[in-house]
Amino acid sequence: MDKYSKRSTARLWIALAVLMATCFTTKIYAQDAVTKAVESAAVIVEEPVLDSGNTAWIITATILVLLMSIPGIALFYGGLVRQKNVLSIIMQTLFIVGVVSILWVAFGYSWAFGTDFMESDSPLGAVIGGFDKAFLHGITIDTLTSGNIPELTFVMFQCMFALITPALILGAFAERVKFSGYVLFTVLWVIIAYLPMAHWVWGGGFLQQMGAIDFAGGTVVHINAGVAALVMALCVGKRDDYRAGHPITPHNITFVFMGMSFLWLGWFGFNAGSGLAADGLAANAFLVTHIATAAAATTWMLIDWIVNKKPTTVGACTGAVAGLVAITPAAGSTDILGAFCIGIISTIVCFFMVAVVKEKFKYDDALDAFGVHGMGGILGSILTGVFATRYVTGAEGVQGALYGDWHQLWIQVVATVVSIIYSIVVTYIIFKVVDKTVGVRVDKRVEEEGLDIYEHGESAYSN
Repeated sequence: MDKYSKRSTARLWIALAVLMATCFTTKIYAQDAVTKAVESAAVIVEEPVLDSGNTAWIITATILVLLMSIPGIALFYGGLVRQKNVLSIIMQTLFIVGVVSILWVAFGYSWAFGTDFMESDSPLGAVIGGFDKAFLHGITIDTLTSGNIPELTFVMFQCMFALITPALILGAFAERVKFSGYVLFTVLWVIIAYLPMAHWVWGGGFLQQMGAIDFAGGTVVHINAGVAALVMALCVGKRDDYRAGHPITPHNITFVFMGMSFLWLGWFGFNAGSGLAADGLAANAFLVTHIATAAAATTWMLIDWIVNKKPTTVGACTGAVAGLVAITPAAGSTDILGAFCIGIISTIVCFFMVAVVKEKFKYDDALDAFGVHGMGGILGSILTGVFATRYVTGAEGVQGALYGDWHQLWIQVVATVVSIIYSIVVTYIIFKVVDKTVGVRVDKRVEEEGLDIYEHGESAYSN
């Protein structure tokens, strides 16, 4: 081979080497580019994306919970009072819906679900949220929360809970409270009693950190409102014509039935919506809510039949509400067995409170707000620690004493006792403040003639 041939061969090998190196490098860069593209795609996929199904369900649930206040509570309580006072109940309920909604968006949501104090490691984070979300600051139409729903939807959903809670209290002191006194009491109570407790249980506060279970409002709503109702009934005093053992006849039992029907319907949003997703947990909450209520209504009807010789519409409606209340904290952790037991147990105890204890101690809880909501909430909260099951909560979830976890029962008892004590103290203080400023109870003549005419200048029925 001559020198020219050798040079040509060398050049050929060099060219091939360069070509191979180029191809190899290109391949590496191509693989790099693909890898980076995949990684970028993965990052994009991991970003929260609006779940339209969950969003639609929570909007529906929000509407259902609103039905519990207006018209549910308005009709249920309105039917139980006398004709001369029905509009006072309706006005009190309507006031709550309007004013508490404004308080909620102004600072209530922030106090309950804000994270300002917790993020700054302030000890206040255990008891109150902060002001970081006052007037919904920082929340846009694109801000998502649990369940990948808009946080604005969550704000509205939780607002409905803030509305219904003080509405439950008015049943204890119906027919004898000034509207002005009621207005001031409600505003102060929502701020001082409801908002902190909502944070303790749902907003990352100390009861939630402790592991207390309150799926939809056993402590925050029913114990809080029911105990406050008892305090107010004792502080305000009996109606002038109240006689123990001689209950005042409801003026419109049809209203009572209609109100209970709206409550039963709305409670599906109350409980099944609290998981913030349209999933199996919501389905279970839906089912156990209905079963517990059905068991409770039937049980009260049977007790009424045995004790009073006749099953009454008011009794069956009251039993249904007792069951709804009791299953509320347990709806996200119990199964059918727990639902049956909670419905039956709560009804027996609530009936005893209404028919025996109230008459024995002669306190005038006009519409049995404490006997049904207070006791129902207490029983539901404690029984959650008995009937919670991993069949619902999952393999790593909580379970109750029935399944071997007595610690959870202890936690539920502690949370219940804390809720009771706080509600008693705060409600009593607020009552004293309101009574010393604008007054709470109406004059004797107003009570005799009816609050509708004297307080509102209207009559529900034309003569």
